[in-house]
Amino acid sequence: MITPVRESSERTQINNLRYIIAIVGPTAAGKSALGIEVALALDGEIINCDSVQVYQQIEIATAKVPLAERHGVPHHLIDFVSPYRTFTAADWARAATQTIDEIESRGRVAVLVGGTGFYLRTLRQPLFPSPVTDEDVRRRLTRIRTNRGPERLHRILRKFDPAEADKLHAADWPRVQRAIEFYLQTGQRISAERPVRPSPPELAGRMRIFVLHPARDELYARINARTEKHFADGLVDEVQRLLSEGVPPDSSALGAHGYRRVVEYLKGQRSLESAIEQTQLDVRHYAKRQLTWFRREPGVEWIAGFGDDPAVQKEVLTLLTDARVTDNCL
Repeated sequence: MITPVRESSERTQINNLRYIIAIVGPTAAGKSALGIEVALALDGEIINCDSVQVYQQIEIATAKVPLAERHGVPHHLIDFVSPYRTFTAADWARAATQTIDEIESRGRVAVLVGGTGFYLRTLRQPLFPSPVTDEDVRRRLTRIRTNRGPERLHRILRKFDPAEADKLHAADWPRVQRAIEFYLQTGQRISAERPVRPSPPELAGRMRIFVLHPARDELYARINARTEKHFADGLVDEVQRLLSEGVPPDSSALGAHGYRRVVEYLKGQRSLESAIEQTQLDVRHYAKRQLTWFRREPGVEWIAGFGDDPAVQKEVLTLLTDARVTDNCL
């Protein structure tokens, strides 16, 4: 472990530059390990940037860092949302902005850690104003999707907002569904409202974003092994408990990777072996999509390797404590 820098000139330099640091990348890439080392070295506090780790009671398949392994580093926006609730990217961005302000008011460095690229983009490029999710409307649309397929939702969207339907494929059902919800709640077409978007906040210009990019074969091997461990650690029992407590099987929390296939297994729709294999495939595909997403993000710095590799940790800290602002972070 890296020794905390605390009162060193390097730490003072980071505070003077007022960097907001983001450690992102694919699942199982060691983001948490790198984030903790950076926070220890630079007197920082971590803000979770993972859309599943925000939920309470969703534990085994989320890779939340246990308290004993956080080494005293404060963690924010983790384990604070009810699994019965839908928590949006806009919700997270508002909470993250407030948390960044609080951390910086203490003279410390904010370190965002996670793999939900849409969260990070929403923080840097705020969405247009939209209403709070109407859970009744969402449940009705979810039932339609479950019973009749995402194609039915896409046809509904085409009736309400043809321009938005032209942009979205039926398989992109989360965005299709949100566009329908927006219309039903506001009476306005989301395609017409999207151009009305706030300017980027001041903090967007102070972000240093590091994207971990480990070797694919090793990453996939880690994903497969971690998935098997989740099941061995009692993932099925955790999902059974959540369902018995009334958490809807189609909730955002149980729709996450690792949970969705267990719900299908418990419904008798697939075998346990199939649930494990499909989860491994789902997560590998998700990791690929995460990398594709971050390739489209401007101003990121790519780091080859895993975040739990001491050499990678040293590389990132060297980049952060270098007084020069490189072309990569402009």
